[in-house]
Amino acid sequence: MYTPKPFQVTDQQQAISFMQKFSFASMITVLNGLPEATHLPFVVEQRGNDVVLLSHFARANPQVNVIEQETSLVIFTEPHAYISPKNYEKDTNVPTWNYITIHAYGKATLVKEESAVSALLSKTIGIYEQDYLKQWNRLPDDYRSKMMNGIVAFELLITDLQAKFKLSQNRSEAEQNNIINNLSNSSTANEKEIAAYMQQLKH
Repeated sequence: MYTPKPFQVTDQQQAISFMQKFSFASMITVLNGLPEATHLPFVVEQRGNDVVLLSHFARANPQVNVIEQETSLVIFTEPHAYISPKNYEKDTNVPTWNYITIHAYGKATLVKEESAVSALLSKTIGIYEQDYLKQWNRLPDDYRSKMMNGIVAFELLITDLQAKFKLSQNRSEAEQNNIINNLSNSSTANEKEIAAYMQQLKH
C-alpha cells in the first residue's frame, strides 16, 4: 500500500484496535488470474506476538480452494471524510480525502474439526451478539451441524500488517483544527469519526 511517511502508523496496537472496531473487511485473493473479493466479519485475536484473523466462507465460495496456497489480502476500512479546501489558509489548494485503512497479508489455514469450527463460531457470536450465544447453544444439534456443514472456517496468520492513517498530518495546526471543528459539527457519522481520530493524534 502506498503510504507517504506522514501517514504511516508504526504502533501495531493502534492498527489492531482499529481492526477490532471495524471488523467487517474485504478478503482478496487471486483466482484464475483475477482478483476475487469476499466481504466477511472477522475476529481479530492477539496470540503472543502473532495477530490472527478468524472467519468463515460459504462452502460454495471458490476462494476456499486457494486460501491455503496463496497469500490473501484483508482490507479493513471504514471512516472516511471529504476535506474541502475551505479548511486551508491559502486558496492554492485542492480537495482531498481523509481515511484510515489497514492491509493485512497472510496465508489461511482451514479449520476442519467440528468442535473447532463450533468454537470459532462461538467466538464470533460472542463478539457480535453475546445475547444470541445462548440461543445458538439451545438450537438442535442436527440444525447446528447442518449450518456448520454449509461453511468453511479458517484462521489467517498475519505476516505483513500495513496501516495508513491519512488524517491531515501534513497540514498546519490551524488547518488541522479547522478540519476537526468542521467535521465534528457534521451530521455524518463517518465525518465525526474522522474528527475524533484526528483529535486523538494531537494528544
